[in-house]
Amino acid sequence: MSLLETILSAQGGNLVKSLSQANGIDVQQALAVLGKLTPALSQSVRKNTEQPEGVQALFAALQKGNHQAYLEDEHKAFSSDAILDGNKILGHLLGSKDASRALASQVSAETGVADSLIKKMLPQVANLVMGALGSQNRSGGALAQIAGMLGGGQQTRAPGLLGAFLDRDHDGSIVDDLMSMAAKQLL
Repeated sequence: MSLLETILSAQGGNLVKSLSQANGIDVQQALAVLGKLTPALSQSVRKNTEQPEGVQALFAALQKGNHQAYLEDEHKAFSSDAILDGNKILGHLLGSKDASRALASQVSAETGVADSLIKKMLPQVANLVMGALGSQNRSGGALAQIAGMLGGGQQTRAPGLLGAFLDRDHDGSIVDDLMSMAAKQLL
């Protein structure tokens, strides 16, 4: 299961509704933002794991933090403590506020959601990404699973017959198709 799928299925899909309510947007907008931020942040995690000692730092963070609690409890996911934690994660993943702002601007242009709102959502989504990684690590625990989940864009592409089935618009990516399916389930 990809990180995005893990987030979308959290709390039976209710986490996405909570994300939309916490930010005063509709579910479609929340899905659009998640569909853009999750792969971008996942790619940053992957890049960090390519650095010396990056994998060890990731596993230390996953073992030390209780990030999966953000997927399990909406009150924790959107609390002020969670925002502080999310900003620390963003600092580690993106390296600077300028990089966070640039990502927010890009996602805003792609989704039509206000730049200021994307900036607010970034630490929330960073927590959800780490929560999904923590959940994946807890359920499987193997380095190969996480490396496979992060590497090669596999969170957005599905091979073979399953990929052909999920990629309904035949654009080579299943993210937009998964978002459409999730939207139908949540609305």
